[in-house]
Amino acid sequence: MGDIEDFVGDSPKGEEEEKIEVKVTRRKIRPQKKMEMAAGDAPPPLASVWVRTWGCSHNVSDSEYMSGILAQKGYAVVGDSDAADVWVLNSCTVKTPSEDQAVNLVRSAKEKGKRVVMAGCVSQADSSAEWLQDVSIVGVKQIDQIEEAVKGSLEGKSVRILTRNRPHAPLDLPKIRKNPLVEVLAISTGCLNRCTYCKTKAARGDLRSISLEDLVARAQQAFEEGVKELWLTSEDLGAWGRDIGLVIPDLLQALVEVIPEGCRMRLGMTNPPYIMDHLHEIAEILQHPRVYRFLHIPIQSASDEVLRHMKREYTVDDFCKAVDYLLERVPDLYIATDFICAYPTETRKDYEESMALVRRYHFPSLFINQYYPRSGTPAAALPRVDAKEAKARTAEMSAYFRGYSRFDESRVGTEETVLICESAADGVHLVGHSASYEQILVPRRCGMGRERRVRITSVGKFHMMGEPVDDLSDAEESEEEEEVPQGTMMTSSAARPEVIATNGVEEGLEEGGIDWVQRMETAKKLAIIVGFLAFLIRVFFPSFVEQLRKW
Repeated sequence: MGDIEDFVGDSPKGEEEEKIEVKVTRRKIRPQKKMEMAAGDAPPPLASVWVRTWGCSHNVSDSEYMSGILAQKGYAVVGDSDAADVWVLNSCTVKTPSEDQAVNLVRSAKEKGKRVVMAGCVSQADSSAEWLQDVSIVGVKQIDQIEEAVKGSLEGKSVRILTRNRPHAPLDLPKIRKNPLVEVLAISTGCLNRCTYCKTKAARGDLRSISLEDLVARAQQAFEEGVKELWLTSEDLGAWGRDIGLVIPDLLQALVEVIPEGCRMRLGMTNPPYIMDHLHEIAEILQHPRVYRFLHIPIQSASDEVLRHMKREYTVDDFCKAVDYLLERVPDLYIATDFICAYPTETRKDYEESMALVRRYHFPSLFINQYYPRSGTPAAALPRVDAKEAKARTAEMSAYFRGYSRFDESRVGTEETVLICESAADGVHLVGHSASYEQILVPRRCGMGRERRVRITSVGKFHMMGEPVDDLSDAEESEEEEEVPQGTMMTSSAARPEVIATNGVEEGLEEGGIDWVQRMETAKKLAIIVGFLAFLIRVFFPSFVEQLRKW
């Protein structure tokens, strides 16, 4: 995939995986009850499986499907890798670090005597790689056959289920959602481009759009199951429909019709060429009250010469026209974009043009990626930018991004309606998203899966804090606490840098990223406490301090 959407691959162990024991069902029930049913009614599991995911939200959706299929077939899907008999590793080929992690985990699995099934783009694109020779593989379009691969692996076989002739796996499969309130819906697979730095084309292939009818039916089913947010994802959302005689506004308008009150839809990544002819329709959709005013439009470079080498099929002027048009017509639109620093043909002048564009728009979200050569891609054969210079460019852009904020003190005291679908990493707050998909941390008493009117009390670089405008009664507060999913919801980081990626390592993205902001705030508090304790010791126990110095 040429652009990164909601990257989840670099979370430390323990922050992204928790035990999931869910009986797959289409009936709308509370998550806690769902767990009780699973524990009480299910027969002993055939074996235990741990699913690890890297990459975009398309991969997240695939992992949710594979987990649901395995659970339905009688396997226990667990969050403890050591307790699992089989490791299902859903890989990403966008960057070298993510692939290296997958390679290392395969080696670790073998050392621990675990069976391994590789899924995702790495194994699809490089199935003949030496480190995959005795590992089972399930292709990106065969995720519905995951049980066959797992069963074969348990029998000591190396199963290969790979083909590109199939359009996609069915949508009406069982699913264990990472967040029970969020449906990640992949609307297509593959893309129309052949970007010189991207290897995902070798895995996902050409564009294959899922039918409008199937997508609408899946969305309706998800809402019936209690989902509150619908995230649309693909390798390029804007290209949907071009292989089946439709265009993306056709799908968006159909989906808007089935979004219930109290629910919202978030659009995924779209490259500039495929929305240029539909800016008016896109702007109208983004102004719908049940659609987040959020759009991810990657540019990768603000140099036309670099874009030409990348074969991105648009110019900087195209990008700016699209962004300006949407910003003018969609109030408070939140635009995310991507930059690749130190692409092989990028000169210092080219890089400065990219910096100038960041200064011009002050994008609230940036995916800043240092270039990594991917084997088999045209760009990998080009001479690379000096490593020191590459790191310097990436660090400079990242530092500039950290230096400005979408939020300022003028927001304090204002009110926003938020939809609350996440639990914050601090364990104290919930995360609500405003109409513009801004993160607002609120008290847990506000309730999960609900819309709340909140007043902003403070602002930070990446989030705001809010309090409910109308505080809840004791009875309502108790009722809301019951609604917070327990056990089935894997806590996702909140109030983190949404899109910084320095030196190729993601530092906290949409899902499961490292919560650097929260950690920094905690570290500051600890430093104050430690300093105060040291002061007390020096004042009241000087002899003890002197003895420490002698030691």
